[in-house]
Amino acid sequence: MSEKTVSEAISYRRSVRVYDPNKSIDTALVKQCVQQATIAPTSSNLQLWEFYHITNPETKAKIAKACFNQSAAKTAIQFVIPVVRKDLWKSRVKANLAFLTTQFEAQEKRDSKREKMATNYYTKTIPTLYSDYFGILGFFKGIFAYIKGLSKPMYRQVSASDLKVVGHKSTALAAQNFMISMAAHGYDTCPMEGFDSKRVKNILGLPKGAMINMIISCGIRGKGGVYGPQFRVPFTDVYFEK
Repeated sequence: MSEKTVSEAISYRRSVRVYDPNKSIDTALVKQCVQQATIAPTSSNLQLWEFYHITNPETKAKIAKACFNQSAAKTAIQFVIPVVRKDLWKSRVKANLAFLTTQFEAQEKRDSKREKMATNYYTKTIPTLYSDYFGILGFFKGIFAYIKGLSKPMYRQVSASDLKVVGHKSTALAAQNFMISMAAHGYDTCPMEGFDSKRVKNILGLPKGAMINMIISCGIRGKGGVYGPQFRVPFTDVYFEK
């Protein structure tokens, strides 16, 4: 089977509700698609995500039950679960700084201004943004952003809940990368939001700070797996050129 082009993969991808139990999928190829997910764009390159690839039959059954045994979960051959890890921001900052250091040291002529800006971003800006204490600091950062924003453009997504949204947006971009990559190989997926997040976290052994972004069931579409023609509101209702 030849790999689909990007446009073909986007058109082929549908949310599949029933998978063919007689058609397996290559675990190594699914893992490769997860690797494709990890090169998606991410806010501040923090990569506050993890991906759990579920292939064990017992774990699959537990995940399906936590998804209320909906058909897209019950008939899934495998699962991939993108998880938001906002709580790992400190380790991700260190990783970025280590990478930047090697990049700047490898330059024949180091750009000290750019180096200082990049270093300050990860040692000052990001810690200021992500540091919090039971939401209290986020509240005051929100007030500061509001006052500052009265006189000049200001970044306003500074509360703990705002940063959770930022983490989910980046992780969702990665999830879409994964699903398009799967479609390119003729594999099907269904992103699900109907699940018991607490039970899923317990099944995966995740800490309190982790957040389930979605659960993606995987397989090859079975008969009736796609519920019908795709419906979208008219493009003219959602596209605006200014």
